[in-house]
Amino acid sequence: MTIYADYQRDRIGWFFGLSGGQLMFLALASLPAFWAISRGAWSSAFLFALVWLFVLAITVIPVRGRSATGSVFAWTMYAVGGLLGWTSFRAKATEGRAEDLDTPDLPGVLQGIKIHDGPPHGSQLQRVGVIHDDATKTWAVTASIVHPGIAMLDTEERSRYSEALAGLLDVAGRTEKIDEILFMVRTVPEDGAERDLWVNKHRRDNAPQLSEVVNSDLAVGLTQASVRTEQFVTIVVPETRIARSAKESGGGFEGRCRELYLLMAEIEAQLRGPMGMTSVRWLTSPELALASRTGFAPGDRAGIVEALAMREKDPSVNADVPWALAGPSGADATVRHYSHDAWNSISATIKLPTRGVAMGALAPILTPSQSGERRSFVVAFPIVSQSKADRQSGNAEWAADLAEGMNEKLGRKTRAKQRDEAHKARGLDAKLAHGNALVRPYAVCTVTVPKTLRITEFGRRLDASIRRAGFAPLRLDLAQDVGFAASTIPVGMSLTRSGDA
Repeated sequence: MTIYADYQRDRIGWFFGLSGGQLMFLALASLPAFWAISRGAWSSAFLFALVWLFVLAITVIPVRGRSATGSVFAWTMYAVGGLLGWTSFRAKATEGRAEDLDTPDLPGVLQGIKIHDGPPHGSQLQRVGVIHDDATKTWAVTASIVHPGIAMLDTEERSRYSEALAGLLDVAGRTEKIDEILFMVRTVPEDGAERDLWVNKHRRDNAPQLSEVVNSDLAVGLTQASVRTEQFVTIVVPETRIARSAKESGGGFEGRCRELYLLMAEIEAQLRGPMGMTSVRWLTSPELALASRTGFAPGDRAGIVEALAMREKDPSVNADVPWALAGPSGADATVRHYSHDAWNSISATIKLPTRGVAMGALAPILTPSQSGERRSFVVAFPIVSQSKADRQSGNAEWAADLAEGMNEKLGRKTRAKQRDEAHKARGLDAKLAHGNALVRPYAVCTVTVPKTLRITEFGRRLDASIRRAGFAPLRLDLAQDVGFAASTIPVGMSLTRSGDA
């Protein structure tokens, strides 16, 4: 079994687990109490000490993955957004205001994206859909991929695939342009649309009635128990990293597309080669719109498949999904779940266990617990630039040495967990020197069910699946809409990117 445990916290606290900024803030907050003690004002000193303890609590104690101050700020912004109507979304088409069908009309963090048709690409002269996010100033492209899986592979082959993934991230880091690579998997409930079309096309009028009954019963049973897996990979490139080279390639949108196509070729070579992908197909704008629509409404897929089959016979049939209709007709972001059209979704991130992660451990998370349930997750690999990685490595090594030195002087025993973190911090510099890329991987898991079912129950089932896989779940309270967009809609949304990279 291949176990990966070479990860650590971004920052190692060098004084009893506190970072330098936290220690400085607490030291300044304690000055009024010491000033009152020096003046002999004991009542004032006692009051200042109580205030300092309160400041200590809100600085150190985390609340659902956030600091206390961050949690209070998030709740305040959510309340303000609810009062101003920012947490609710209604599509323009529902109000008769959809003018340009090629302009995306999406909720929340997806409002800033624009989809462009790139120049003809490849032997089939396909126009790849280029995703431009005005809010974060990034460019992205998405590919639909097919992989045979690793469930039946032995330890040696799994190790080879893990090394191939590391090689892919190193190649992306050496380009000095790719900011993040996202792998998304969606297990969609099987609707039987393709099978129904095939049966209707090949049905014989003189077929035995018993055979038709048996096949119909089998189709119903197998459809309810089956799922369809969709896999996507997205590469994200910030404008700040591509602007200069795009200018040398002709400038403007076409220059940026040429640079993106070069990056696509490098990534595709790694995907098809070492990583063993049997199919890598870069999506066009209509295909991205279809993936977005089925992400918000999984039940719409059957109708779209039928329309595509009808268009093969009658070219006048419009089977495309315009971007103005690719989003939900309505969406509401609540505290614990996300409501969109006739569906509810719950998203949770996962905490990496200290003992390490086995390759393929995320598989139980994708297993639906009931018919009609859709599971999806995204594994994101944000790539840190080389200069920033060297700086962080040096700071982490310095903090580890300082923490150990202070523990020895204070007579405080260094715990095993702290020793492991210090060892990893010291080994990071050697790996960076050997040309490895520094990444900050994270994953977001989402369950989607119809509104006729209780979403809270399926949220607990998702948490149970995450624990069964060996991880600890963390519900993305107050950020359910962002978690859903990042883990279900393959347009390059991220939980860590807030502006220019």
